[in-house]
Amino acid sequence: MAFSARGHPAPGLVVCAAQVFCPAPYICLAMREARVHRTTAETDVEIRLLLDGSGRWDGATGVGFFDHMLALWCHHGLFDMELRCRGDLHVDAHHTIEDVGIGLGEAFRQALGDKRGIVRYGYAYVPMDDVLARAVVDLSGRFYFRCEARFSDLRVGDLPVELVPHFFYSFADAARMNLHLSLLYGENTHHQIEALFKAVARALRMAISIDSRQGGIPSTKGSL
Repeated sequence: MAFSARGHPAPGLVVCAAQVFCPAPYICLAMREARVHRTTAETDVEIRLLLDGSGRWDGATGVGFFDHMLALWCHHGLFDMELRCRGDLHVDAHHTIEDVGIGLGEAFRQALGDKRGIVRYGYAYVPMDDVLARAVVDLSGRFYFRCEARFSDLRVGDLPVELVPHFFYSFADAARMNLHLSLLYGENTHHQIEALFKAVARALRMAISIDSRQGGIPSTKGSL
């Protein structure tokens, strides 16, 4: 699957971010943080995201397996996140997973600011027993998503597996990044999903890290 489009903030989205830089070539990050409150007729999502954290997760979406994935995403990306989602789970999990992805992507984009001094590109290979997953990201300001994955089962716990690529699509679209995901091999569906979340976290951790030799925007265009 491949998609390309310009992301646009969704109605009902309120964002605030705090970020301080010292003059190049020395970049001081006082706080790369954002708060997002996204409300629709289907969900109410509140997120506080700190990029330069310690991996702390405090949240609940009402979908237990999804919460587990978000917790390990924080742990491996060293992101601190507080998240609350009240969604129409009496219908199904689709709106909850999608809107958390949108809110998290918007928080990620806002927390990065103008992306001055970041590495920009990141990748990770993550094995989990029988499974090997790969994630590659470019924080380019442009949306593109590709997922090459064949999952073995339709459901893990209370999470419909078809929503895993949809979550990453929604996240990448709102964050305005290129995100390429591949499941190279492996059969256990729990391991497949977990390896993907860990790979994305570690690729993002690389991409947002500060390059001490990069004093400005990592693009010849001068903006991302």
